[in-house]
Order: sequence, then structure tokens, then C-alpha cells
Amino acid sequence: MRSFQVCRCGEPMQFAETANPKPTGSEVLLKVLAAGVCHSDLHIWEGYYELGGGKRLQLQERGVKLPLTMGHENVGEVVAVGPRARGIKVGDKRLVYPWIGCGICAVCKRGEDQLCQSPRFLGVYRDGGYATHLMVPHAKYLLPYGKAMKPEQAAPLACSGLTAYGALKKLGDLIKREPVVIIGAGGLGLMCIAILKLMRGKGAIVVDIDPVKRAAAMKAGALAAIDGKAPDVLAQLKQMAGGGVWQAIDFVGAEVTARLGIDSLVKGGTLIMVGLFGGEITLPLPYIPMRAMRLQGSYTGSLKELSELVKLVGNRSLPLVPTQTQPLEDAQAIIDELKAGKVVGRRVLTPA
Repeated sequence: MRSFQVCRCGEPMQFAETANPKPTGSEVLLKVLAAGVCHSDLHIWEGYYELGGGKRLQLQERGVKLPLTMGHENVGEVVAVGPRARGIKVGDKRLVYPWIGCGICAVCKRGEDQLCQSPRFLGVYRDGGYATHLMVPHAKYLLPYGKAMKPEQAAPLACSGLTAYGALKKLGDLIKREPVVIIGAGGLGLMCIAILKLMRGKGAIVVDIDPVKRAAAMKAGALAAIDGKAPDVLAQLKQMAGGGVWQAIDFVGAEVTARLGIDSLVKGGTLIMVGLFGGEITLPLPYIPMRAMRLQGSYTGSLKELSELVKLVGNRSLPLVPTQTQPLEDAQAIIDELKAGKVVGRRVLTPA
């Protein structure tokens, strides 16, 4: 098998060629048909998250080991199965749920593997899909997807789609009555617009500093796209939302975007924090109860939620999320473009 590995954080990934692994027990070996390149891969490649105040969260201190093959948005074709693998056969094409927990803790037992304190996430703690082959520990993490969807359209559902869906679910039925402010029109933001439509939401007001991404958001069906650098961005947001924002999702997670989201909320409003750009903010604590605001983090989603999302999408494709396929060898070039903020929509590697 061929793969690209992070051997030293922040340095170009290295090509590796090894024998194809053989599945044992309940394991399933896939030939990778599509591997999405996610913005969180950029953080993994860099090796840290910015915490603000000159502090960083070093991923190797949190159990990430090198060399690592990244890639957690994967679709593959089954090429071999272990002797205890059930419900799967050679030739099946499947979407891979990557957020695998330990399976035995209380969090995992309630079905929220993505929140496990001893994670086995594919592409983070175990080798992922920047490779020709991918080993998955159990067939339960393999989901069939709509026949109308190409592998490169289905693969981003495992993170980009699931993350957007998980955030929207936390807002409940309010999405059908009030517009959702989406901060950041990258791959996550555009996916959120598409999924919000499928959930019959009222619509999205998008904020981004990049005119190209704002144009992409409008093409995807946003109600409005506001320049995040505009001096009156807050006033524009409140006006478009009818006087104040009831719900916002921050897909950037920077100091300025978090502050914008909080300042835009009406009393009783909700801000869902998703993005991992980094930094810190200060907030007078009395404001939280006085404004009855809800600040909630959202981290990807559960296996059950991914199954719900696949059913929601059904046999539709998501054509309003611009998707560009590139060969496996372009993995580092795409990471570099992500770092420079040049990627609109989603880039997907096609190793097979």
C-alpha cells in the first residue's frame, strides 16, 4: 500500500510504501476510493491548537503518535475481512465513521464515541485515508450511502457533514423558525447551508471575510452573505436577523468570530462553537445569566447521527458544496492551500 505520513509536525509529509495489512478478528480492509482533506488535518499536521495567551495544546502530548497517516473523511471498497467480521463482504462500498472510541467507557456505552477520553480516531490516533488502503476495526463503523452519490461526495459526510449536522441538531426546532447565522463559509459552512435546507430550516445568514467564499455561500442558497471585516458587520447581522440573532454557529473559532457571535445574540440566544482556529476571549460572567445566553461546544457527531445524516441525504448528492478531486500525491499541496486560506468547498483525494 502507498500512503503519505506526517513524520515531523509542520514539515512536508513523506511517501511510504508497505505491504497491504491483513485484517484479523473483526477488522475490515478497504481500498480507499475517496479521502477528504479537512481543515482539522491542518491542525494535526501543524501539531498543535492555539489556546491564546501564548499557550498551545500540543497534540503529541495528547496521544497523537508519529508517523501518522491522516485522513478521517473516507469512502472505500471492501477488499478483505477478518474471520469475525459480520454483515460485510468483499466488494461493498462504504462510508467510514472515523470517530471511534474505546468502546468500554460510559461515554462510548451511551453511543458518543466522539467524546471518548481514550479515542482511536482514524486519521488522528490510528492511520487514516491518505493512503491506498485503510483498516477499520469493526464493520459497524461502515455505512452504505446513497447510490446517486459519488465516493468523493459521500466522503466529507464523515466529518464536514456530520459536524454541521451535529451543530444544527443542538439548535433544535428553532432552525425552522429563525435564520441561522453561519460564521465561516469554508467547507463546513457550505455543507451546513446544504444540510440546513434538507432539514427544512428557515435559512442561513453567512459571515466571511473572503469575497470568493461569500459568493459561494450565495450560490449555495444563503439568505445573505456579510463581509466579516465590514465596520458595521454587527449592525448588518442584527438587521438581517430581524433585530437580533437567535442562533449562530461559529465554524472558525477565532477570537474575533467568537466575539461577533456572542455580541450578535438576543437575550436567550445560542452560539454553537465548532471551529478550532484558536485564541481566547474574556466575557463578564454576569452577562451569561443576564442575557440568558447559551454557549455550547460541538465536536463532530455520533455514529447514530452519521446514520441519520446519510438517511437525510438519501439518494441526493450535495452539488452546492464545491468538491474537487485530486490524486493522493497532492495531499501536501492541499494542506498548504488550506493554510493559505485558498480552498473553497472541499478537496478530496482519490488514491484508487
